[in-house]
Amino acid sequence: MEELLRRAVSALSDALVRTLGRLNIALYRRSGGRLFGRIGKTPILLLTTKGRRSGAPRTAPLLYLRDGERLAVVASFGGHPSHPAWYLNLTANPDVEVEVDRERDRLRPKLVEMYGPYASYQRRTSRAIPVVLLEPKDEQGV
Repeated sequence: MEELLRRAVSALSDALVRTLGRLNIALYRRSGGRLFGRIGKTPILLLTTKGRRSGAPRTAPLLYLRDGERLAVVASFGGHPSHPAWYLNLTANPDVEVEVDRERDRLRPKLVEMYGPYASYQRRTSRAIPVVLLEPKDEQGV
């Protein structure tokens, strides 16, 4: 019975996260990032990848940190034992679209300073949580 309850709570939690994610994406896009563009002082971007199996566009709202022209995002997945789908999609096809407003190790302390729960996420899992740097393409698309 306890296992059944745990699974039900987990399924409900996953459904809630997906629903809130869709709402976040819609309001972010509609408002140009003015709504749901931050969690406290921490900025959010929208990362759209190509589904590695479906080929369909998949968008994920992610916290990010600027590192010069690059953007750092963390594939923490809340400390889950597996990598998030957006990270697996990105590794299968690194050609992604990033929406910011209208337009690993060295960074981790800054990322944890920016958003403290990242440290606890790492403690919850045995996998190394990837830090991904997103760089803009040049004029020729390279």
